[in-house]
Amino acid sequence: MNLITALIRPNRLQAVKERLFAAGVRGITISRVSGHGGQAGATETYRGSPYVVEFHEKVKLEIAVSEPFLQPAIDAIVEAARTGDVGDGKIFVSPLSQVVRIRTGERDEEALTPVTS
Repeated sequence: MNLITALIRPNRLQAVKERLFAAGVRGITISRVSGHGGQAGATETYRGSPYVVEFHEKVKLEIAVSEPFLQPAIDAIVEAARTGDVGDGKIFVSPLSQVVRIRTGERDEEALTPVTS
């Protein structure tokens, strides 16, 4: 079991979500975040005054997947989020030692499967 954490451009969220669903990945947590990496600060103008934008808006996806879904989920995110420009984002993969579905008490692989009822 793994936790995929992906930081993507906000305007790519819908395409990424569609690709993940097509790959069979259903459980996704989405957060709006800001930060910077390889993108340099950009100077913009607001009401006639220049200012430096140091942090860029991103969307953070957190997806817990079992091993068979790991590579398809990564591929779906890369294919849908890539524009080829600096700032497309990053994907981090971390191992999960335990998962528990609170409602049923199911653990690990069973807790990661979609709820059918």
